[in-house]
Amino acid sequence: MRRLRAFAAALVIAAILFVAVAWTLHATRNAAGEEQAIAVAQPALSVAVTTLRPATLPIRLPANGNVMAWQEASIGNETDGLRLASVEVNVGDIVRRGQVLATFASDTLSAELARSRAAVAEAEAVLAEAKGNARRARKLQVTGAMTAQQIQQYLTAERTAQARLEAAQADERTQRLRLAQTQVIPPDDGVISARSATVGAVLPAGQELFRLIRDGRLEWRAEVAASDLAKLQPDQVARLTLPGGGELEGRVRTIAPLVDVSTGNGMVYVDLPASDVARAGMFARGEFELGTRQALTLPQSAVLLRDGFSYVMRLGPDSRVVQTKVTMGRRVGERIEIAGGIGASAPVVASGGAFLGDGDLVRVVEDPSSLDAMNRAEETP
Repeated sequence: MRRLRAFAAALVIAAILFVAVAWTLHATRNAAGEEQAIAVAQPALSVAVTTLRPATLPIRLPANGNVMAWQEASIGNETDGLRLASVEVNVGDIVRRGQVLATFASDTLSAELARSRAAVAEAEAVLAEAKGNARRARKLQVTGAMTAQQIQQYLTAERTAQARLEAAQADERTQRLRLAQTQVIPPDDGVISARSATVGAVLPAGQELFRLIRDGRLEWRAEVAASDLAKLQPDQVARLTLPGGGELEGRVRTIAPLVDVSTGNGMVYVDLPASDVARAGMFARGEFELGTRQALTLPQSAVLLRDGFSYVMRLGPDSRVVQTKVTMGRRVGERIEIAGGIGASAPVVASGGAFLGDGDLVRVVEDPSSLDAMNRAEETP
């Protein structure tokens, strides 16, 4: 009997323990389920939403080309065999028309000019004597006191003396001009772009000494496809991006009448304003402004790049986001043209979409300025 009573007591204790364990497991499962439901219902992020907005976008034609001098002038040596005595300017200097750039030694030419002046004085004296003789001969011609042959000799001597004077005067002008050419003077205002002049050099006539960018004017020579040349016309605006990030605005001056056979491109010449950032020889990218058109845009923060495609987080009716692929157009400032993929009235997450996944629950707020504070509060346990 005692063994039976002990066995029955053991069964009762085991039953009580089994019921207690089962109840504990049931309560634990209910608590975990409630926590999971709360976690599922918790929004992943507080966001602001936006929709497509119409905007006026400029129509632009991109092109590449080099910045070059509008016109270059070659300034050379007009004298022959003279020594270069001084050089007054260097590359980059701004010069004015009539300014002395360099000077050649002029001692030899000064002596030759003095000799030419003496020859002119001698020719003038000979002419004066010849004119006196011819005048007297003309007076005696009617009296018959002189033969016709003598009279003709005096008249011929007068004309010969006149010709010799003119020749001497021409030689003097030549020497005076050569002396003036010992000073190298630019034909126009501009900027010195190259210099080959060296003090002490004895140079032949025609040797280039300097190269000048006339008026300091530069132009952009843009290469444009033949199919796009008809879209351009003089006085259109072109905006350039220079190496180093500098920007410049110019205007179309003319369009070349020929198209390069090898490249199929035509040259468009764009006048550029005076600038400290543009240099002749620079390669520059630019765009021609052709007009404007209407487009639908989103802020750049609303568009995500994933796996080489563009997406937006479209907000569904249940406050869950749907990752939607879109087709992008041009970027203008802080906005991007959306060419397709969503409707004009579809709400999308304005920013922070990179932290969301497809199907995440979000909380929509009206005041975007409070988003950071709300998200920090949600992350705090």
